[in-house]
Amino acid sequence: MSEVSFGKTVTLSQAAKLIVTNPSIRFLLRGEPGIGKSSLLESIASQTGYAHSYIDVPNMDLGDIAMPVIDHETRTTKYYPNARFGVHEGKPVVIMLDEYTKGAEPVKNMLHPMLEKANPRLGDISLNKDCIVFLTGNLGSDGVGDNLKAHSRNRVVEVIVSKPTASEWIEWAINKGTIAPEVIAWVNQYPNAMASYTDPAQGDNPYIFNPKKTTGAFFSPRSGETASDIVKSRAQNDSDAVIAALTGAVGESASRDLQAYIEYADQMPTWENTIKNPTTAEVPTSPGACAVVVFGGVTRVDKDTFSPFMKYIERFNAEWQAVFAINVARTPSKQSLAFGNKSFAQWLANNQDLL
Repeated sequence: MSEVSFGKTVTLSQAAKLIVTNPSIRFLLRGEPGIGKSSLLESIASQTGYAHSYIDVPNMDLGDIAMPVIDHETRTTKYYPNARFGVHEGKPVVIMLDEYTKGAEPVKNMLHPMLEKANPRLGDISLNKDCIVFLTGNLGSDGVGDNLKAHSRNRVVEVIVSKPTASEWIEWAINKGTIAPEVIAWVNQYPNAMASYTDPAQGDNPYIFNPKKTTGAFFSPRSGETASDIVKSRAQNDSDAVIAALTGAVGESASRDLQAYIEYADQMPTWENTIKNPTTAEVPTSPGACAVVVFGGVTRVDKDTFSPFMKYIERFNAEWQAVFAINVARTPSKQSLAFGNKSFAQWLANNQDLL
């Protein structure tokens, strides 16, 4: 099927803004597998203050959407929607029809009235006028069964969502605060882990999804978060089990490289030792180990540990000092902490040439 040109893409944050500012429009967000389209639901709900409902369209049957209720007095039947949609209370709600394009045709036909701009409904219940409904799907070129018939295609606005760059993903990961620094450090050193197969230069990239080559797991924003959970649980698991799980999550190439960053982390001083002894704690020399320590610091510093970590990081070479400064300064959750710290302010004044 024909698609929007790859040259006309939006970021995830741009897509969220489009949806929030145009609540009556039904947007279909297409993008590669695992890039974070599904994560938009909570973001949009947070921005609007509405309740939200996640609908896994490919795994729905007709009975999961609405059921007939007989009115014996009027001798009629009405279709009442499943409570999971949240529309029965008459309040605004954000509804994501995830992987809509992979749904069975009867299911998509039953959901179709939600796409109408005038009087959208589900079953025989009209949606609140402020309800937000958006759809997601993969690119037709991904080869994963996505299709949309003309009568539905004409009722949605289809936009292509770009895969986050390594820099964008790192910023998100740091701000989230729960992603393992080993994974962040690896992406920083291997930014092609966030490249897109739509770039002709990435034909031999061993880390990413490629519809012409990929048969197993691959690295993506989604699987990267899974890998983070596995990395953080390594102390409770055998090393062989961790390796097997990582391979199952992100593929053999990414798993093999990530293992080196786990080893770097395990060989470095603990966070507690670094903060307690910032002038004597061991300073790494290899780029991988430096990346693990720096991004570990970016994710963990707080008002009590920022100054001692600054003392420690100032013992690194200038390049890694700058990496720490840039990333902590551009992370919303860390900005007030950084710019309110005297040690950081002094470092900025002395190192403008590095920024």
